[in-house]
Amino acid sequence: MDNNRNYFVAILLSVAVLVAWQFLYVSPKIEKERAAAEALQAQQAAQAPQPGTGTGQSVPAPVTGAAPGDGAGIPSAVATPTGVSREEALAGSPRIVIDTPALSGSINLAGARIDDILLKEYRETIDPGSANITLFSPAALNNGYFAEVGFIADAASGPAPGPDTVWSAAEGQTLTPSSPVTLTYDNGAGLLFTRVISVDEHFLFSFEDTITNSGEAAASVAGYGRITRFFKPPTEGIYVLHEGLIGVIGEKGLQEIDYSDVEDTPIIAVEKATAGWMGITDKYWASALVPPQGAGFETRFAHFTDGRARYQSDFRSDAQAIAPGGSVTTKTLVFAGAKQVPIIDAYEKEHNILNFDLMIDWGWFYFITKPMFWLIDYLFKVFGNFGLAILATTVVVKLIFFPLANKSYVSMANMKKVQPKLEELKAKHGDDKMALQQGMMELYKKEKINPVAGCWPVLLQIPVFFALYKVLYVTIEMRHAPFFGWIQDLSAPDPTSMFNLFGLLPYDVPLFLMIGVWPLIMGVTMFLQMRMNPTPPDPTQAMIFNWMPVVFTFMLATFPAGLVIYWAWNNTLSIIQQGFIMKRQGARIELWDNLMSLFKPKTKKT
Repeated sequence: MDNNRNYFVAILLSVAVLVAWQFLYVSPKIEKERAAAEALQAQQAAQAPQPGTGTGQSVPAPVTGAAPGDGAGIPSAVATPTGVSREEALAGSPRIVIDTPALSGSINLAGARIDDILLKEYRETIDPGSANITLFSPAALNNGYFAEVGFIADAASGPAPGPDTVWSAAEGQTLTPSSPVTLTYDNGAGLLFTRVISVDEHFLFSFEDTITNSGEAAASVAGYGRITRFFKPPTEGIYVLHEGLIGVIGEKGLQEIDYSDVEDTPIIAVEKATAGWMGITDKYWASALVPPQGAGFETRFAHFTDGRARYQSDFRSDAQAIAPGGSVTTKTLVFAGAKQVPIIDAYEKEHNILNFDLMIDWGWFYFITKPMFWLIDYLFKVFGNFGLAILATTVVVKLIFFPLANKSYVSMANMKKVQPKLEELKAKHGDDKMALQQGMMELYKKEKINPVAGCWPVLLQIPVFFALYKVLYVTIEMRHAPFFGWIQDLSAPDPTSMFNLFGLLPYDVPLFLMIGVWPLIMGVTMFLQMRMNPTPPDPTQAMIFNWMPVVFTFMLATFPAGLVIYWAWNNTLSIIQQGFIMKRQGARIELWDNLMSLFKPKTKKT
């Protein structure tokens, strides 16, 4: 019994640590980051353009200036914020309009830079009238963020198109999934650069570059690409989610670089590879470069402070020799958009991009988390509601774990049947705890009962619970997904609180007191499930069993509502399953008696 007591004490301490972490660190941090995110969203909404604007060509691009370089031979493009509006920044350079089912924006012909992207399908809040998500913005703005693909040539080959190069294009072109655009640049030294930019109906751009050498000498040209961000966005700051610089680089595999990592180590170089990708990821959105695969390239994750601080993921490919009269063609892919699981997976297969699916932070339990998502997504297509899909997923999980849970509940039912014998042992040994424990262990052994079997159903849920938590927390499919009634976003906590009578009283409550309807339902079902079990004879165990539902109610109140709904529904199914098994085993269901015993006065021993 000492081992059992230690086991339950360990559970209590673990829960205490989780609660302390949730209330003292996670909740305040979420509140702080949420306020920062709202401020940034307000700023972006004020700067957001109307689709199709900002394509004027009357003013030359004023914001870029070639610096000595970002190292590795990649030319720098340090832009100073000018204080202009977004519309003015866009009108300050010649542009090609982007118009696809998923994206609107434009490409800056100075540098052929993608620096204006709005996501048509996503808005800042659940309000359908709120602003569209702004992903890329011109470097002239405080929230400058762009993708650029260029070239580096040796001195003998003449200039190569970089951040300041204004490419030539036919007037009035619009980039759509059915109409690629062609850009050209003649360096005046015998090299003609022809770039065909295409885009699919989702979030993937293709830069197909052909370099033709009409000179009399061989030329040497290397390619480069970069994702540059001039600001640090608000991040969730939670260990289950990576936000920052990211990539999969050859045999080095997944690289997850926090903003603080490159602030401490300004340049993190990864050894040369021939396959992979690199970029910057947010919780739901990302940008990434896919260099020409099969050719060698070097990758860096960096934080530059010269002129203007910026975060950057970039690559430089190996130089290629171009003989007189010859040409070479390379293809670079640029992803800029929402991290939709089916789309990301399709890109990985179609373009053979190494582990592109790891752009979504599936975590260590990848082998559970991703199948969990596919199950929920499949059931969503059946029911048309992610909340119902979660309920159906719970049933599927219960069926999978039914044999183990059934064995556990049988053991618990048998423990119910020996309850009278336990009472006899208590009466026999009185205050002799050592003798009582020995007698109980002999009884358990004789009856083939595991006294902690009741914990197995909870323990079995933990990996599934964590996997579902990851799915709800990191996948964009769950963002703003409604259930019924007041739950309009399954990825956000229940917005109600018992401390203002669920909105009847006209005041807001602190985040840690947001104990909504669904957390209360979850707490009640957990309490009832525990009351189905025999009251633990050990006082410490009994105390833990009594307080655990309360602790979990407060702890899960700040978790996504979809997760709380899953837990409450799972508890309900467990109560039904346990009751059925106990009845079949001939054990009396004493739920009502156990509930009433809580209100009976304790009798003192004489």
